[in-house]
Amino acid sequence: MTSRVSGLLVLALPILLSGCSSAGYYSQLATGQWDLLQAREPVSKVIADPQRPAALREQLAKAQAARTFASEHLHLPDNQSYRLYADLKRPYVVWNVFATPEFSLNPVTHCFPIAGCVAYRGYYTQGAARGEAALQHQQGMDVFVSGVEAYSTLGWFDDPILNSMLNWGDERLATLIFHELAHQRFYAKDDTEFNESFASFVEQEGTRQWRAKQGLPLSDGSNLQQREQFISLVLDTRQRLKTLYAQSLPADEMQQRKAAEFERMRGDYRQLRDQQWAGNPRYDAWINSPLNNAKLLPFGLYDQWVSAFAALFKHAGGDWPGFYAEVEQLGKLPPEQRKAALQQWAGR
Repeated sequence: MTSRVSGLLVLALPILLSGCSSAGYYSQLATGQWDLLQAREPVSKVIADPQRPAALREQLAKAQAARTFASEHLHLPDNQSYRLYADLKRPYVVWNVFATPEFSLNPVTHCFPIAGCVAYRGYYTQGAARGEAALQHQQGMDVFVSGVEAYSTLGWFDDPILNSMLNWGDERLATLIFHELAHQRFYAKDDTEFNESFASFVEQEGTRQWRAKQGLPLSDGSNLQQREQFISLVLDTRQRLKTLYAQSLPADEMQQRKAAEFERMRGDYRQLRDQQWAGNPRYDAWINSPLNNAKLLPFGLYDQWVSAFAALFKHAGGDWPGFYAEVEQLGKLPPEQRKAALQQWAGR
């Protein structure tokens, strides 16, 4: 395993370092990825080791059942990804930094030779992410730092199950595996909204089928409904802000109206929570912390086209290979045609 990894890393480093961003940034990416690869060990080895915590061994055993299900039933890649384990001794694998101008919802994008252009920059230490956020803030940007439990190298390396993926229980771990393997199954360069919405749909439908396979009752849908309602609330706020930012207003008036929109979102959330969710506080921490444009970005990026992919899956008769073939055809379209097609599917 080590010699194979070293060879791939040697091939990848010249590509990474040829980018237009600073060598220092790419250096921390290479170092962070290398440390992650070095920390990997076979899941089977951990499960078989009586010296390892019993809870860890049990959780990894359940994860391997979900991993097998992913390839055999969801037709996701059958490789060594998520058949390895790595304990990084920290709560997140990376921290992503999102940034937008003060009066815009257009993200500051960053382009990479392998992944294409994305709406964030990832850092392997929280301190480095906060440093980047401070620099962006000094330039007048709205900034948001988000911890990430897992990411995909798109098949370049065998991605492991990380200790950061174990915090939310067995089902959440299964959903993360489905999501990240979906990125390996198909990835459209320079289209974060497409890629994340596709992976989110595979995660959601895969989890539904995984529960059925285990003989578990179908979810009552309340958690998903609340999530969808909250996302809708955020996206409605995004649309109102977009309309606001299109106006020619003095900066001080724009700032006041912007702040008013965020307070409106907080009020709408509390009404939704108290009247429809029986006071469930699941999003209280998020809504009560500081709000800005950048904090709204992940919602539009990760969920925008989930309904379109759901319609496409139904059109394919629930057949995963047929669905993936349709996704690949969409991914080959020029960006504007792809977006138009997704809008049509979302309207069905």
